[in-house]
Amino acid sequence: MIEETVPAALAGERLDRIVALVLDVSRSVAQGVVDSGGVTVDGAVETVGRLRLEEGQHVTVDESHLPGAELPAPDPEIEFGVVHVDEWIVVVDKPAGLVVHPGAGNPDGTLVNGLLAAYPDLAEVGDPVRPGIVHRLDAGSTGLLVVARTEEAREALIDQFVDHSAGRTYMALVWGRPEAPHGVIDAPIGRSQRDPMRMAVVADGRGARTEYEVLQSYDDRGEPTLLECRLETGRTHQIRVHLSSIGHPLIGDPWYGQRRPTLGLERPFLHASRLELTHPGTGERVVFESELPADLRGILDTLTPT
Repeated sequence: MIEETVPAALAGERLDRIVALVLDVSRSVAQGVVDSGGVTVDGAVETVGRLRLEEGQHVTVDESHLPGAELPAPDPEIEFGVVHVDEWIVVVDKPAGLVVHPGAGNPDGTLVNGLLAAYPDLAEVGDPVRPGIVHRLDAGSTGLLVVARTEEAREALIDQFVDHSAGRTYMALVWGRPEAPHGVIDAPIGRSQRDPMRMAVVADGRGARTEYEVLQSYDDRGEPTLLECRLETGRTHQIRVHLSSIGHPLIGDPWYGQRRPTLGLERPFLHASRLELTHPGTGERVVFESELPADLRGILDTLTPT
């Protein structure tokens, strides 16, 4: 299921257009999802695509109603790293370019397809379209992601992400030097008024907090800065949106990079380097870490530290 609260940017829009934006599909495909009963508005199934929605209404879209949607198949060809595995969880080190789970435009070739090949028991955990998945990383991002292997573990992990007791730390290379070496960006995130396909800092968005700390500044043109970012919430594209909003976009970010140089990167410089959580099976606090991948390390090697 994909959930969306109608923002001011989409107030007055037709339901089928909103579904098309959420799923990134054509209006006709979106209308088919609506016709088949795959959409609810404020908890009730709505089959009239021309219905115009108001700001604040809650829309839920069931991706399984997409044409040709089917359960993900195991694919042993999908490559990904494994940092830890036991009977309750798998901690994955995701490579760049790998989409986490099937969805509109990505019916297969995802991390979920690879996980199902390695751990068939995942098929019984949670949503059958995204079994075991409790949080996500953007396709272009690399690093740590925890997957639940039992329903009990899934529920326990979701609770930790909801109450923010699970710690997530990222390495980010941005343009420019923040005024303070340490700070917190506390700004709501929602659909952009200019482009509803993107997220932005908006007054009517959902609360979002990102803590950052400067790790290293560089003397090169544009004064790149390496940051460590810690998420207190987990909104879509949160770090990318927050850093761009304060004038320090991620290097290599095609959406929120403000048309700055990319230094040859074909993806945002963003790596999930540390994951801390309470183990759902043992109750112990555990920490997992991942080093920067070669492409990001290579960028740093070309820069001149201050």
